[in-house]
Amino acid sequence: MASRENKLKMLKTITAIGLIAFVSPCLGKVNSAKPQMGWNTWNTFKSNISQSLIENTASTLVSTGLARAGYEYVVIDDGWQAYTRDANGRQQANSTTFPSGISELAKYIHKLGLKVGIYSDAGIYDCGFFPGSYGYEELDAKTYASWGIDYLKYDNCGGFQANTLSAQERFTIMGNSLKNSGRDIFYSLCQWGNQFPWFWADQFSNSYRMSGDITSSFAVDKSGVCQTAYCLNTGYAGVSVLTMIRKMRELSGFQAPGSWADMDMLEIGTGTMTEFEEQTHFSFWAALKSPLIIGADITTISKTSLAILLNKEAIAISQDDSGVAASYLPDLSIEGSVQVWAGPLSTGNSKYVILALNEGKSGANITIPLNGIFKSENSNRGPRYTARDIWDRKNLGTVEGAITLTNVSNHQTKMLVLSGK
Repeated sequence: MASRENKLKMLKTITAIGLIAFVSPCLGKVNSAKPQMGWNTWNTFKSNISQSLIENTASTLVSTGLARAGYEYVVIDDGWQAYTRDANGRQQANSTTFPSGISELAKYIHKLGLKVGIYSDAGIYDCGFFPGSYGYEELDAKTYASWGIDYLKYDNCGGFQANTLSAQERFTIMGNSLKNSGRDIFYSLCQWGNQFPWFWADQFSNSYRMSGDITSSFAVDKSGVCQTAYCLNTGYAGVSVLTMIRKMRELSGFQAPGSWADMDMLEIGTGTMTEFEEQTHFSFWAALKSPLIIGADITTISKTSLAILLNKEAIAISQDDSGVAASYLPDLSIEGSVQVWAGPLSTGNSKYVILALNEGKSGANITIPLNGIFKSENSNRGPRYTARDIWDRKNLGTVEGAITLTNVSNHQTKMLVLSGK
């Protein structure tokens, strides 16, 4: 693992040097020691949003216990804007759907103890053909700050029209504008993995999308979706949960506190996956340190899906102080059948999270030799461990040599925490 990390650091350094000619690092960005958590309008509502929808959802975050569990950002995605800027060139809210304006809505959200996010684009227009921020970065950043905004999701749909500047330059300009806005604003890039942002986005952003948009399907991609992280056409929409997980095999080593690879919003509760598939979805987003941004309508979400989002032990793995993502273990996995991942946790004595995913079409038993988990570690670990099943919420007792998981259903992931004795 150490040699792999060194290679990643060297490659990242070389790439960063190549970017210095046109990217000025944005220092002093918002602290993002742990992956952000919250809710976003887009997955369920697209541009069909309103002030009342946002207010009801914010209240529901509190009443359901989601806010207490850590979901703190209420992110208003595309569709909040008017189609024109005001007489002073500022972005403005749609006065019909957001009659009180964004500033008053932000005050309402803040009174609930939550934070508010907003959406814009690094191009002339955004994805819905509302005004983008290209050429208006300083003005827009100061406008967001004056409204009390805490989070900016910054898209790139209109970026191809602004082809006089590279994506890195355009994203950097907004990053510096936010830094100079007078308010701490979390900066979340949405550029679908374009131009391999894991090499450069951490210089000025708090999180960055590592792939095209997720779909609510567990295993079926939209036609033409790229299957790996390193392809030029990332596939801008329709990426299944399983493909997103596969892409992270190549990228989990880049995860680090400060700027997180974003596997896109959670599809838990959108009504298309089984309970086991939703558990798998959450397990990997948590263990791989992706932001946990709910995309469902939480005012109508099922009790089963809500319970998954509220699993305290899984959330603790996401928010673990180490900030180290789990790694794919090919020697313990069977392509197309079983995936085994593992990663260290900072709390407790020799703690590790293990994910065992049955990717097949039927139930299976999965045996994991523990020396395959710990062989690359330099620490002196004893031969015995205690194991806990995170989804069944039960202790499995002491394990030695190997752990066998029986009757793992198809598309189910066993999420375990092992502690050295």
